[in-house]
Amino acid sequence: MTEELKMVAVVGAGYMGGGIAQSLAASGLDVTIADIDPVSTRRNYQRLLEEAARFEAEGLKQAGYAALVRANLRMAESIEAAVKDRDLIEEAVPEVPSIKQAVYQRICAAARPDAILGTNTSTLPVHTLAPYVTHPERFLIIHFSNPAPFIPGVEIVRGEATTDDVVSAVKALLKRANRIGAEVADRPAFVLNRLQYALLKEADKIVQEGVATTSELDTVVRTTFGFRLPFFGPFAIADMAGLDVYADCFKTVEKAYGSRMAMPDLLAEMVEKGAHGVKNGKGFYGDYSPEKKAALVAYRNKAYAKLLALLEELGPSPLEAS
Repeated sequence: MTEELKMVAVVGAGYMGGGIAQSLAASGLDVTIADIDPVSTRRNYQRLLEEAARFEAEGLKQAGYAALVRANLRMAESIEAAVKDRDLIEEAVPEVPSIKQAVYQRICAAARPDAILGTNTSTLPVHTLAPYVTHPERFLIIHFSNPAPFIPGVEIVRGEATTDDVVSAVKALLKRANRIGAEVADRPAFVLNRLQYALLKEADKIVQEGVATTSELDTVVRTTFGFRLPFFGPFAIADMAGLDVYADCFKTVEKAYGSRMAMPDLLAEMVEKGAHGVKNGKGFYGDYSPEKKAALVAYRNKAYAKLLALLEELGPSPLEAS
């Protein structure tokens, strides 16, 4: 059984890896970083300390954040020195298999045989990288989002050989670090980037067709359905909108854009079963009692009002103001 993970190494101390290291150090974990060479490691280490102090001074992080980072974050002169005796090693090097392979060889030669090796890859499946490691049963994807110090969600992807106790230990570590872990299947791009890239691809089509400019499209996204996304995912949003309404609308978009915009199978199955979402008490999230419906609507209204107030407080982003 894998015990509690306390000692972490992050290999790759750039913007992404450095952000992961900083946020884990701020949660009280003992974190060591190493980059491509000692000069780069020292430069990034200093940047992370200065950045943590700035986050605290600007009120973006709680009092004591910078002190925690300074106390728990250290640097190593090499990858080998960084990973030695660590419980968990998180790799955050460029998204190039050959680079990752070379880094894994160095990590596996120096790390404890029982150390967990995670990768922050954004799109590469576990099964394409597992052949490069010596202990695939202790290898998995732990995918943070950018900027790591602020975005709480983390995708967890196990390989065919990854053991349950390894996944459990990683989930426990993420919980201690105030992260929200979601375990998803081993497919290219997982969930986050598969959806994100699909949205960008359709956005590109819209702009190319002259339907909207890039700025107009971004305005629509952030002020309409994007306004809901901090609180609800697409299935919850569909439940609240009405699954039968969605089904009728898909007839229009499929006629206009073809099979790529055909009604999704899961939606068709739900409507065929008579599930129309919140309004008739049955949807993707199961049965909605009157009490559950009332609580959901109250939460939704409060959440949207709070977000609107926050946006008014912050004012327009530099992109909007330009």
